[in-house]
Amino acid sequence: MPSSSGQRTAATPRVCQWVNQGDALKHFVCYDGPTQSQQHIKPLHWYVACRLVLEGGFHPDEVKPRPPFTVSRRRDQHLLHFDQGAATGGEATVLGGLKTKNVDVVISKDGLGPVLAVSCKGMTGAFRNLTNRMEETIGECTNLHITYPALVFGYLFVIRTNEAGDGVAAAHRHPSQGPVRPVGPNDVAVTESRRPVEPIVRFHTALGALTGRDGIREDASRYEAIALALIETHSGAIGRPMSEFPPLNSPLRLEHFFETLYRRYDERYVYSAPDLKSRTRRLEWSPDSTALKSDASMNLEYEIRRAGDQTRS
Repeated sequence: MPSSSGQRTAATPRVCQWVNQGDALKHFVCYDGPTQSQQHIKPLHWYVACRLVLEGGFHPDEVKPRPPFTVSRRRDQHLLHFDQGAATGGEATVLGGLKTKNVDVVISKDGLGPVLAVSCKGMTGAFRNLTNRMEETIGECTNLHITYPALVFGYLFVIRTNEAGDGVAAAHRHPSQGPVRPVGPNDVAVTESRRPVEPIVRFHTALGALTGRDGIREDASRYEAIALALIETHSGAIGRPMSEFPPLNSPLRLEHFFETLYRRYDERYVYSAPDLKSRTRRLEWSPDSTALKSDASMNLEYEIRRAGDQTRS
């Protein structure tokens, strides 16, 4: 797993690790290396991939990057096991209507192709340039929906809550990294009154118009689900999503993201295609699964999809 100490390290794994949301977001906040390498956001890819297996019920063989799990069968039960040796890294290359595209996390099924995908983006500064991301955001979605109209596509965008006069994640910097660099004016995300700066507010509004694609005949430039989260950088809350923004009534709240993806997937690939149900329905993990008894499973902020759970619809 990547270190959440804020130390720059060359030992970041190249394959998917079992990480929870807190560890993935702490790494994003504290990482001090070049962002062009994507190492600041890789653990978030791993978190999404693992969650799609544990909570979503997708077989790890269908997910790329492949999470560190294997599945065995015992009668009519599916048992999930942790196996770091089974994990892979990298991104999936998906055929788009305009060009091929490397996508951060993709679930593919034999005979159907990619059925669910998540693009993860992170921004650590220069927030006045956020609007420049919109062309890329719209283009990526349109490109893939042209070829795969039924693809359930999610967009997860995280931003550091840099505050004026504060260093990024100062409490977690190691002395060997030198003094904390103050946040520059163009890198401030949150004002002293705990309000997002205007470029972030405008970005939220723009993203709100691009989410909520319910049916395959709707606008190809809209995502099925989008989440925007501002990640805390101050001591005592490092790695937590900011609770005040987006507003509670916003469709971009992180807590709605995964449930929306699952709902759209079930509507398109399970309920609307009963003849394919044996191939497309999401799995339920046996309570006897060794992965469900590990310490790592106790530190998750979501519920694992367990067989026999009467509270799940």
